[in-house]
Formats: sequence, C-alpha cells, structure tokens
Amino acid sequence: MPDGSLWTALADPHRRNIIALLLERPRPVGEIVEACGLSQPSTSKHLKVLREAGLVRVHQQAQRRVYALDSAPIAELDAWLAPYRQLWNERLDALGRRLDATSDATDSDTPKD
Repeated sequence: MPDGSLWTALADPHRRNIIALLLERPRPVGEIVEACGLSQPSTSKHLKVLREAGLVRVHQQAQRRVYALDSAPIAELDAWLAPYRQLWNERLDALGRRLDATSDATDSDTPKD
C-alpha cells in the first residue's frame, strides 16, 4: 500500500496541478510559480510536500532549482489500484451485458408497425 504521505500530497489540487506541469517536462521554481498563479513561498511549501512524498526530485542548475517528476510513487499507486480497476471493470462489463439483454428483450416485445 502506498505511503500515507503520497495520499496527503495528492489530496491538494495545487499539488496535483504542479504534478501535471512536471509531467510535461522538468521546470524551474519560477516557472512553476508563474504557471500555478501562487506566491513563491506557497509554491515552495507545496514542492516541499511533493519532494518529501517522493513525487518530485530537485537538482541545481546554475542559480536555479529545477524540479522533475519522479514516476516511481505513481507506479506504486497504479499497481496498488490495479485490482480495484479489475473489479470495477468486471462489474461494469456485467452491467453492460445485463442492460444489453434487457434492451434486446424489450425490443422483441415491442410490436412492429
């Protein structure tokens, strides 16, 4: 099961927005601040939570800190969710079959003009 800090990090919409930005490519802090429309201190706090959860990593590039997405925790979460997706897919498939059967039965009972 994924670490609790991962769930906490993903619970906030601002942090999910940062993750979406970093999914495109690594970005310096200033660019993240600008794209998110948050203050620099607020963005830094969100980045700290993401870093502590292992979702992002940072490296120094001259005078800038550049953040990049670390996909390992997302892969762990995906693996944990896989059995639940399978369960729901099976149930939704069964519902689809049931609805198709009901529709077919209703169609055969309807008189033709």
